[in-house]
Amino acid sequence: MNDVSHLTLIELTESLRQRRLSAVDLMNATLSRIDATHKALNAVVAMYDRGRLLDEARAADARFQRNEARPLEGIPLGVKDMEDAQGLVTSQGSLPFKNNVAGRDSVQVERLRQAGVIVVGKTNAPEFGYTAITKNLVYGVTRSPWNLERTPGGSSGGSAAVMAGGVMPLVTASDGGGSIRIPASFTGTFGLKVSFGRIPRGPFDHWEYQDTAVVGPLTKTVEDAALFMDQVVGSSPWDPNSLPHPGISYLDAVRQRLPNKLRIAYSPDLGYAVVQSDIAAAVEENAKVFEKLGHRVERIEGGPPQLGRDWGILGTFELASVLHELLPEHESDFGRTFLNSVKLGWQVRPESWGQGAKQRAQLNAWCTEVFDQYDLLITPTVPYDPPPAGGPFPAETEGRPQVLAGVGSFTIPFNLSWHPAATVRIGLSRAGLPMGMQIVGHRHRDDIVLQAARAFERERPWHPQWPQI
Repeated sequence: MNDVSHLTLIELTESLRQRRLSAVDLMNATLSRIDATHKALNAVVAMYDRGRLLDEARAADARFQRNEARPLEGIPLGVKDMEDAQGLVTSQGSLPFKNNVAGRDSVQVERLRQAGVIVVGKTNAPEFGYTAITKNLVYGVTRSPWNLERTPGGSSGGSAAVMAGGVMPLVTASDGGGSIRIPASFTGTFGLKVSFGRIPRGPFDHWEYQDTAVVGPLTKTVEDAALFMDQVVGSSPWDPNSLPHPGISYLDAVRQRLPNKLRIAYSPDLGYAVVQSDIAAAVEENAKVFEKLGHRVERIEGGPPQLGRDWGILGTFELASVLHELLPEHESDFGRTFLNSVKLGWQVRPESWGQGAKQRAQLNAWCTEVFDQYDLLITPTVPYDPPPAGGPFPAETEGRPQVLAGVGSFTIPFNLSWHPAATVRIGLSRAGLPMGMQIVGHRHRDDIVLQAARAFERERPWHPQWPQI
């Protein structure tokens, strides 16, 4: 293992700034780490020319010499293969798009480049991000550095494997139903699904009506996520849903103490989830950390309606509208399970769409009631251990049937409601695999969620406990 492979983003930026480490040395270590782990993890699936990357690293070192370094100068970045990086293929993990070279960067990648990162390449994702297991017909199966027989989750599974495996110090990720929080939980990293619109997305070829997906940080520590946020927040004309700049530094915010005497709700199951017993016990125990810090934690019963089916209808209808021109002529080029999911889009009727809208309004009413009384909500992140690397998801947990969209039982509601939600590591399960606890906050109060996660991290630090590959 290279000495720098498990340093945090904060530690690396400081080492570069103080000239204890050069950008060229960091890039060489990153390239070596990609080579050393690729066979095991299959997480980095496309790259720029290595000569180009080393030239960019030398240019970063020159900026340090001239005292012109930017906040993330010389930091290698992996971009999820559902997001554009100019000159690299954005395959969406789908064979019909395996030659889809991006003509420009996404807004997020552009802003990270402006902050000084060096984009190295792409991280693997399931086909169009449709599942929480990272495999596709273009690049194959990605595996967890904790256990190569298990999945790192999805859809940001390649990014999560890169982060937990110490392959690159920074990645991009996105979350439309848990795609940051699920892989972060499965790999013991930190993940934040930001408030809807907090970080701009796009540009896109199609106007998006599905208003559940965000981009955001998946990092080793909370401070790393806050530093990431500081480079990318603020409105963009490319994203009509993007929010104005909040007028704060998230890194400064997480370095402040969490406000006193917060009211925190704890739900073990949101009224419907089927949770593995050791995960349930760990979340209940770790929620008490906030009591130790002087906050009031109260268990709440019940929850919102189960929205897995309605969330799925929303996504499949939107995806069917994008891919319909390729069907049925190119059906054989798509993954079978993925294609079956897309075909459900043709079965969407006005009454089912209306029922979903009604259920979502009920979710909003439930969230309004909860957050009228409480500052934060704590739940498990994922109800069970990571499934096998190639699937399937479990049909039951400890003899109890799983609910529809079981892996997203706790994550999907807050994509639909737009609340910020983070996951923190709370130890290892009986199987020796990471477990996560979700912290949800008021809309647009990403700062409080980050502060709460940082307060928890101080009490129960998980860095630098990372797997050996």
